[in-house]
Amino acid sequence: MSADVRTRIENLLQQHPVVLFMKGTRHAPRCGFSAAAAGALNELLPDYLSVDVLEDADIRDGIKAYGNWPTIPQLYVKGELIGGADIVQSMYTNGQLQELFGLPKPDRTPPQIVISDAAARAIREALAEAEPGLALHLSIDAHYQAQFHLAEADDHAIRSEASGIAICMDFATAQRARGIRIDWVETAQGAGLAIDNPNAPAAVKSLSVRELKVRLDAGDITLIDVRPPEERARAVLSQPHQTLDAGIDALAALPNDTPLAFLCHSGGRSANAAEHFRSLGFRKVYNVDGGIDAWSREIDPEVPRY
Repeated sequence: MSADVRTRIENLLQQHPVVLFMKGTRHAPRCGFSAAAAGALNELLPDYLSVDVLEDADIRDGIKAYGNWPTIPQLYVKGELIGGADIVQSMYTNGQLQELFGLPKPDRTPPQIVISDAAARAIREALAEAEPGLALHLSIDAHYQAQFHLAEADDHAIRSEASGIAICMDFATAQRARGIRIDWVETAQGAGLAIDNPNAPAAVKSLSVRELKVRLDAGDITLIDVRPPEERARAVLSQPHQTLDAGIDALAALPNDTPLAFLCHSGGRSANAAEHFRSLGFRKVYNVDGGIDAWSREIDPEVPRY
Protein backbone atom coordinates (compact mmCIF):
# COMPACT_ATOMS: atom_id res chain seq x y z
CA MET A 1 0.00 0.00 0.00
CA SER A 2 1.36 3.37 -1.01
CA ALA A 3 1.78 6.22 1.45
CA ASP A 4 -0.83 8.21 -0.49
CA VAL A 5 -3.48 5.51 -0.13
CA ARG A 6 -2.71 5.08 3.57
CA THR A 7 -3.11 8.83 4.07
CA ARG A 8 -6.44 8.81 2.21
CA ILE A 9 -7.76 6.01 4.40
CA GLU A 10 -6.54 7.65 7.60
CA ASN A 11 -8.18 10.94 6.60
CA LEU A 12 -11.51 9.18 6.03
CA LEU A 13 -11.32 7.52 9.43
CA GLN A 14 -10.35 10.75 11.16
CA GLN A 15 -13.11 12.78 9.52
CA HIS A 16 -15.95 10.29 10.01
CA PRO A 17 -16.70 8.40 13.24
CA VAL A 18 -18.40 5.51 11.43
CA VAL A 19 -17.11 4.28 8.06
CA LEU A 20 -18.26 1.23 6.14
CA PHE A 21 -16.00 0.14 3.28
CA MET A 22 -18.36 -1.82 1.05
CA LYS A 23 -19.35 -2.75 -2.48
CA GLY A 24 -21.86 -0.12 -3.53
CA THR A 25 -23.32 2.48 -1.19
CA ARG A 26 -25.44 2.23 1.95
CA HIS A 27 -28.65 2.70 -0.04
CA ALA A 28 -27.54 0.77 -3.14
CA PRO A 29 -25.30 -2.13 -2.08
CA ARG A 30 -23.84 -4.30 -4.82
CA CYS A 31 -23.26 -7.56 -2.98
CA GLY A 32 -25.15 -9.56 -0.37
CA PHE A 33 -22.52 -9.21 2.37
CA SER A 34 -22.36 -5.44 1.94
CA ALA A 35 -26.16 -5.29 1.94
CA ALA A 36 -26.28 -7.19 5.24
CA ALA A 37 -23.78 -4.91 6.96
CA ALA A 38 -25.32 -1.72 5.60
CA GLY A 39 -28.78 -2.96 6.51
CA ALA A 40 -27.83 -3.32 10.16
CA LEU A 41 -26.25 0.14 10.25
CA ASN A 42 -29.17 1.72 8.39
CA GLU A 43 -31.50 0.43 11.11
CA LEU A 44 -29.48 2.23 13.80
CA LEU A 45 -27.80 5.30 12.33
CA PRO A 46 -29.33 8.15 10.34
CA ASP A 47 -25.92 9.02 8.95
CA TYR A 48 -22.56 7.35 8.42
CA LEU A 49 -20.02 7.21 5.60
CA SER A 50 -20.13 4.37 3.12
CA VAL A 51 -17.15 4.06 0.77
CA ASP A 52 -17.76 2.20 -2.48
CA VAL A 53 -14.58 0.18 -3.04
CA LEU A 54 -15.75 -0.83 -6.50
CA GLU A 55 -15.25 2.78 -7.57
CA ASP A 56 -11.67 2.95 -6.26
CA ALA A 57 -9.31 0.02 -6.78
CA ASP A 58 -6.59 1.64 -4.64
CA ILE A 59 -8.93 1.90 -1.65
CA ARG A 60 -10.29 -1.60 -2.28
CA ASP A 61 -6.83 -3.15 -2.07
CA GLY A 62 -5.50 -0.66 0.45
CA ILE A 63 -8.17 -1.16 3.11
CA LYS A 64 -7.50 -4.91 3.10
CA ALA A 65 -3.84 -4.25 3.86
CA TYR A 66 -4.57 -1.38 6.27
CA GLY A 67 -6.51 -3.49 8.75
CA ASN A 68 -5.06 -6.86 7.74
CA TRP A 69 -8.61 -7.96 6.93
CA PRO A 70 -8.97 -9.80 3.60
CA THR A 71 -12.64 -9.28 2.77
CA ILE A 72 -15.17 -6.55 2.07
CA PRO A 73 -17.22 -5.07 3.76
CA GLN A 74 -15.28 -3.65 6.69
CA LEU A 75 -16.73 -1.49 9.46
CA TYR A 76 -14.61 1.07 11.31
CA VAL A 77 -15.84 2.99 14.35
CA LYS A 78 -13.73 5.87 15.67
CA GLY A 79 -10.80 4.57 13.61
CA GLU A 80 -11.00 1.03 14.98
CA LEU A 81 -11.74 -1.97 12.79
CA ILE A 82 -14.87 -3.75 14.03
CA GLY A 83 -15.12 -6.49 11.41
CA GLY A 84 -17.03 -7.71 8.39
CA ALA A 85 -20.62 -8.64 7.62
CA ASP A 86 -20.92 -11.63 9.94
CA ILE A 87 -19.51 -9.74 12.91
CA VAL A 88 -21.69 -6.69 12.25
CA GLN A 89 -24.82 -8.83 12.00
CA SER A 90 -23.93 -10.79 15.13
CA MET A 91 -23.29 -7.60 17.10
CA TYR A 92 -26.57 -6.13 15.83
CA THR A 93 -28.51 -9.22 16.94
CA ASN A 94 -27.00 -9.46 20.44
CA GLY A 95 -27.11 -5.72 21.12
CA GLN A 96 -23.37 -5.04 21.08
CA LEU A 97 -23.65 -2.78 18.03
CA GLN A 98 -26.32 -0.67 19.73
CA GLU A 99 -24.12 -0.44 22.81
CA LEU A 100 -21.16 0.60 20.66
CA PHE A 101 -23.18 3.54 19.32
CA GLY A 102 -24.61 4.47 22.71
CA LEU A 103 -28.11 3.34 21.78
CA PRO A 104 -30.67 1.51 23.96
CA LYS A 105 -30.47 -2.26 24.06
CA PRO A 106 -32.67 -3.92 21.43
CA ASP A 107 -36.16 -5.00 22.38
CA ARG A 108 -36.20 -8.79 22.10
CA THR A 109 -39.84 -9.12 23.11
CA PRO A 110 -41.41 -11.68 20.77
CA PRO A 111 -43.79 -9.94 18.35
CA GLN A 112 -47.50 -10.68 18.56
CA ILE A 113 -48.66 -12.40 15.38
CA VAL A 114 -51.87 -13.96 14.13
CA ILE A 115 -52.05 -17.23 12.18
CA SER A 116 -55.34 -18.10 10.51
CA ASP A 117 -56.84 -21.56 10.93
CA ALA A 118 -56.15 -22.44 7.29
CA ALA A 119 -52.52 -21.34 7.56
CA ALA A 120 -52.09 -23.22 10.83
CA ARG A 121 -53.36 -26.44 9.24
CA ALA A 122 -50.96 -26.08 6.33
CA ILE A 123 -48.02 -25.38 8.63
CA ARG A 124 -48.78 -28.37 10.85
CA GLU A 125 -48.95 -30.63 7.80
CA ALA A 126 -45.56 -29.38 6.61
CA LEU A 127 -43.99 -29.78 10.04
CA ALA A 128 -45.37 -33.32 10.33
CA GLU A 129 -43.48 -34.31 7.19
CA ALA A 130 -40.26 -32.49 8.15
CA GLU A 131 -37.20 -34.13 9.65
CA PRO A 132 -37.16 -34.23 13.47
CA GLY A 133 -35.51 -31.23 15.10
CA LEU A 134 -36.41 -28.74 12.37
CA ALA A 135 -38.29 -25.56 13.25
CA LEU A 136 -40.23 -23.04 11.19
CA HIS A 137 -38.23 -19.86 10.56
CA LEU A 138 -39.45 -16.56 9.16
CA SER A 139 -37.23 -13.86 7.67
CA ILE A 140 -38.40 -10.41 6.59
CA ASP A 141 -35.72 -8.37 4.84
CA ALA A 142 -35.32 -4.60 4.65
CA HIS A 143 -37.60 -4.53 1.59
CA TYR A 144 -40.28 -6.34 3.63
CA GLN A 145 -40.00 -9.44 1.49
CA ALA A 146 -40.92 -12.41 3.65
CA GLN A 147 -39.68 -15.99 3.40
CA PHE A 148 -40.45 -19.12 5.39
CA HIS A 149 -38.04 -22.04 5.69
CA LEU A 150 -37.36 -25.06 7.87
CA ALA A 151 -34.07 -25.20 9.74
CA GLU A 152 -32.62 -26.33 13.03
CA ALA A 153 -33.79 -24.39 16.04
CA ASP A 154 -31.49 -21.49 16.95
CA ASP A 155 -31.00 -20.74 20.65
CA HIS A 156 -30.47 -17.05 19.80
CA ALA A 157 -33.64 -16.75 17.73
CA ILE A 158 -36.70 -14.87 18.93
CA ARG A 159 -39.72 -17.20 19.13
CA SER A 160 -43.31 -16.15 18.67
CA GLU A 161 -46.27 -18.49 19.13
CA ALA A 162 -49.77 -18.34 17.71
CA SER A 163 -52.38 -21.04 17.18
CA GLY A 164 -50.02 -23.46 18.91
CA ILE A 165 -47.28 -22.92 16.31
CA ALA A 166 -43.82 -21.53 17.13
CA ILE A 167 -42.02 -19.36 14.58
CA CYS A 168 -38.33 -18.50 14.95
CA MET A 169 -36.96 -15.23 13.64
CA ASP A 170 -33.86 -13.11 13.90
CA PHE A 171 -33.84 -9.77 15.70
CA ALA A 172 -34.38 -7.61 12.60
CA THR A 173 -37.27 -9.78 11.42
CA ALA A 174 -38.88 -9.60 14.85
CA GLN A 175 -38.97 -5.81 14.67
CA ARG A 176 -40.62 -5.93 11.23
CA ALA A 177 -43.05 -8.71 12.18
CA ARG A 178 -44.97 -6.97 14.97
CA GLY A 179 -48.68 -7.33 14.34
CA ILE A 180 -48.46 -9.43 11.16
CA ARG A 181 -51.19 -11.81 10.08
CA ILE A 182 -50.24 -15.07 8.37
CA ASP A 183 -52.90 -16.59 6.14
CA TRP A 184 -53.26 -19.33 3.54
CA VAL A 185 -54.22 -18.07 0.07
CA GLU A 186 -55.09 -19.83 -3.15
CA THR A 187 -54.64 -18.06 -6.49
CA ALA A 188 -54.36 -19.00 -10.15
CA GLN A 189 -50.59 -19.21 -9.63
CA GLY A 190 -50.93 -21.67 -6.75
CA ALA A 191 -51.47 -21.80 -3.02
CA GLY A 192 -49.22 -20.79 -0.13
CA LEU A 193 -48.67 -18.73 2.98
CA ALA A 194 -49.18 -14.99 2.71
CA ILE A 195 -48.38 -12.21 5.16
CA ASP A 196 -50.32 -9.03 5.80
CA ASN A 197 -47.71 -6.74 7.33
CA PRO A 198 -48.92 -3.41 8.78
CA ASN A 199 -45.31 -2.23 9.12
CA ALA A 200 -44.50 -2.36 5.39
CA PRO A 201 -44.31 1.00 3.58
CA ALA A 202 -47.38 1.92 1.55
CA ALA A 203 -47.43 0.81 -2.08
CA VAL A 204 -46.26 3.15 -4.84
CA LYS A 205 -49.19 5.24 -6.09
CA SER A 206 -49.87 6.47 -9.62
CA LEU A 207 -49.90 10.21 -10.30
CA SER A 208 -51.22 11.78 -13.50
CA VAL A 209 -49.28 14.64 -15.06
CA ARG A 210 -52.20 16.97 -14.30
CA GLU A 211 -52.10 16.00 -10.64
CA LEU A 212 -48.32 16.41 -10.70
CA LYS A 213 -48.65 19.94 -12.12
CA VAL A 214 -51.03 20.94 -9.32
CA ARG A 215 -48.73 19.59 -6.64
CA LEU A 216 -45.62 21.14 -8.19
CA ASP A 217 -47.37 24.52 -8.29
CA ALA A 218 -48.26 24.06 -4.63
CA GLY A 219 -44.66 23.08 -3.81
CA ASP A 220 -45.66 20.02 -1.80
CA ILE A 221 -43.89 17.29 -3.76
CA THR A 222 -40.31 16.57 -4.87
CA LEU A 223 -39.99 15.51 -8.51
CA ILE A 224 -37.14 13.21 -9.58
CA ASP A 225 -36.40 12.80 -13.30
CA VAL A 226 -34.68 9.42 -13.57
CA ARG A 227 -33.78 9.78 -17.27
CA PRO A 228 -30.06 9.93 -18.16
CA PRO A 229 -28.59 13.34 -19.09
CA GLU A 230 -28.63 12.75 -22.85
CA GLU A 231 -32.31 11.86 -22.73
CA ARG A 232 -33.21 14.83 -20.55
CA ALA A 233 -31.47 17.08 -23.08
CA ARG A 234 -33.84 15.85 -25.80
CA ALA A 235 -36.91 16.91 -23.82
CA VAL A 236 -36.10 19.44 -21.14
CA LEU A 237 -38.39 19.59 -18.12
CA SER A 238 -38.68 23.20 -17.01
CA GLN A 239 -40.30 22.43 -13.65
CA PRO A 240 -38.02 22.26 -10.59
CA HIS A 241 -36.77 18.72 -10.21
CA GLN A 242 -33.89 16.55 -9.09
CA THR A 243 -32.02 13.74 -10.83
CA LEU A 244 -30.14 10.60 -9.88
CA ASP A 245 -26.93 11.65 -11.63
CA ALA A 246 -24.95 11.76 -8.37
CA GLY A 247 -26.47 8.55 -6.99
CA ILE A 248 -29.36 8.06 -4.62
CA ASP A 249 -27.73 8.74 -1.26
CA ALA A 250 -28.61 12.46 -1.12
CA LEU A 251 -32.26 11.78 -1.86
CA ALA A 252 -32.32 8.75 0.41
CA ALA A 253 -31.22 11.00 3.28
CA LEU A 254 -34.47 13.01 3.05
CA PRO A 255 -37.09 12.47 5.78
CA ASN A 256 -39.04 9.35 4.87
CA ASP A 257 -42.35 11.21 4.91
CA THR A 258 -41.19 13.46 2.04
CA PRO A 259 -43.59 13.07 -0.94
CA LEU A 260 -41.55 11.88 -3.94
CA ALA A 261 -42.70 11.67 -7.57
CA PHE A 262 -40.61 9.78 -10.14
CA LEU A 263 -40.69 10.51 -13.87
CA CYS A 264 -39.04 8.96 -16.94
CA HIS A 265 -39.98 8.80 -20.64
CA SER A 266 -43.20 6.81 -20.29
CA GLY A 267 -43.33 5.45 -16.73
CA GLY A 268 -41.47 2.13 -16.74
CA ARG A 269 -38.05 3.09 -15.37
CA SER A 270 -39.58 5.57 -12.94
CA ALA A 271 -41.78 2.79 -11.54
CA ASN A 272 -38.65 0.78 -10.70
CA ALA A 273 -37.00 3.79 -9.08
CA ALA A 274 -40.13 4.57 -7.09
CA GLU A 275 -40.32 0.99 -5.85
CA HIS A 276 -36.69 1.16 -4.71
CA PHE A 277 -37.33 4.30 -2.66
CA ARG A 278 -40.46 2.72 -1.20
CA SER A 279 -38.28 -0.19 -0.07
CA LEU A 280 -35.99 2.32 1.67
CA GLY A 281 -38.90 3.28 3.91
CA PHE A 282 -40.39 6.29 2.10
CA ARG A 283 -44.12 6.34 2.76
CA LYS A 284 -45.39 8.79 0.10
CA VAL A 285 -44.02 7.58 -3.22
CA TYR A 286 -45.60 8.22 -6.62
CA ASN A 287 -44.92 7.16 -10.20
CA VAL A 288 -45.88 9.67 -12.91
CA ASP A 289 -48.15 7.96 -15.43
CA GLY A 290 -46.95 8.41 -19.00
CA GLY A 291 -43.79 10.25 -17.97
CA ILE A 292 -42.40 13.17 -19.94
CA ASP A 293 -44.34 12.02 -23.00
CA ALA A 294 -47.65 12.57 -21.20
CA TRP A 295 -46.34 15.87 -19.83
CA SER A 296 -45.67 17.04 -23.40
CA ARG A 297 -49.10 15.91 -24.63
CA GLU A 298 -51.19 17.23 -21.74
CA ILE A 299 -49.26 19.99 -19.96
CA ASP A 300 -46.50 21.60 -22.05
CA PRO A 301 -46.55 20.97 -25.82
CA GLU A 302 -43.29 22.90 -26.19
CA VAL A 303 -41.47 19.89 -24.66
CA PRO A 304 -40.39 17.79 -27.67
CA ARG A 305 -41.72 14.24 -27.94
CA TYR A 306 -39.36 11.38 -28.77
